[in-house]
Amino acid sequence: MNKKLKHANGNNPLFETEKQKMIEKAAGHYGKYMDALGFDWRNDPNSSDTPNRVAKAFVTDLAHGCYNHEPKITAFDNVDEYDGMVFQGNIKVNSFCSHHHLPFIGVAHTAYIPSKEGKIIGLSKLNRIVEHYARRPQVQENLTMQIHDHINDVCSDNLGVAVMLSAGHMCACVRGVKHDATMKTSKLSGEFMNYKSHAREEFYSFIKDLKR
Repeated sequence: MNKKLKHANGNNPLFETEKQKMIEKAAGHYGKYMDALGFDWRNDPNSSDTPNRVAKAFVTDLAHGCYNHEPKITAFDNVDEYDGMVFQGNIKVNSFCSHHHLPFIGVAHTAYIPSKEGKIIGLSKLNRIVEHYARRPQVQENLTMQIHDHINDVCSDNLGVAVMLSAGHMCACVRGVKHDATMKTSKLSGEFMNYKSHAREEFYSFIKDLKR
């Protein structure tokens, strides 16, 4: 398990029966939370099932990364000895912040450079890695590092890994300063940190090309 997964965003894989029990327990607590806020939800036909809806949404969707095992990623030998960049961009990110439990939504751009003796993975696996770490209470900086580290571990003996996230945070849009803004974070390693290499420039040019 990724060592950066801990505390509130850690992994706690559950069986389906355990998930159902968690939903029931969480729904009871959420009803009390609504009571404390003075919401007369029991007599409101639009809100009477809200505690159950919210609990189910968190366990089965919004935070399902916490309750499922890490995705099984099969890595293959680089039999063709490909030594260029493997890039996948605009991977959808749907997460929610650890601070206010409000959504942040954006995209992830990922890349790695396999060595001739190293491992490669299918493109869909990059999506699965992003999804697994996004679906839990998160801080964007940590999410960026977790995605990077997982790719780095799976694609063993790589020459470099790059991850960039761009997301809008509802906690900044609907509360506090109430400003629309985009947050960008990145984590680079290997050749992407070598200023004499063209890897970093190529990575950012690929991202720029996605916007054309």
